[in-house]
Amino acid sequence: MFSIGDFARLGLVSVRMLRHYDAIGLLRPAHVDPATGYRSYQAAQLSRLNRIVAIKDLGFTLEQVRAILDDKVSTEELHGMVRLRRAQLEARISADLARLRGVEARLRTIETEGHMQTDEVVLKEIAATRVAELSARAASYEGEDIGPVIKPLFVELCRRLETARVAIAGPGIAYYIPEDDGAVMVHVAFPFTAEERDGYDVQFVTLPRIETAATIIHHGPMEEVGPTFQALAHWIEANGYRSSGLAREISLHCPDDLAEWVTELQIEVAPV
Repeated sequence: MFSIGDFARLGLVSVRMLRHYDAIGLLRPAHVDPATGYRSYQAAQLSRLNRIVAIKDLGFTLEQVRAILDDKVSTEELHGMVRLRRAQLEARISADLARLRGVEARLRTIETEGHMQTDEVVLKEIAATRVAELSARAASYEGEDIGPVIKPLFVELCRRLETARVAIAGPGIAYYIPEDDGAVMVHVAFPFTAEERDGYDVQFVTLPRIETAATIIHHGPMEEVGPTFQALAHWIEANGYRSSGLAREISLHCPDDLAEWVTELQIEVAPV
């Protein structure tokens, strides 16, 4: 058998932790000297120790660890728990990074206040366009809710059009329809050259003509679109217009490098 110090070193834990596990009945020593109180452990107990540490590090409380061990969790089940926990942690990290990028983008917006490039806004008519589209619901118009919805939609729309051998005839378009509860319907679309028929597994719709749209070009990832949107808002107000609805986003250039993206923002406007 091994002393508590040697067992701790072999199990890569602290002596204090082993004493705590003993106190709560999670991992009892194999033997306790009645005269000295010294604890001794057997090598076979490393198996239980490994499970305790693994399950605890997945985020479970020690009471939950005890319940799981009492159910005699198998190695396969442990691997399943690890995979689930990994997915949860990756989702949390992704959300935290997206939130951080949003804060950084907001700070850049603040930095540009007072010297926004409103002279880049162009008024123009947008012709009605027949498109193939897919749509899905996002919880809100905020970037952290839109991003996880819009990206898979574009990927899936491209896949379906390719499967149906429908040729794309123009840049991708995203537009949004607000709902009463604060959510939005996210629509992604492409102009196309093909005969419309059932079985393409997409919706065919006509985007209506916009008589007057205030437009501006955004360079870079859409996560950093804030300053461009706000420059557009300043221009609309300063030039005596009011906006109607949410912007259309026209993806003019979408390389792998997000910093090189080029997107035109279009907002329908009318004189005040």
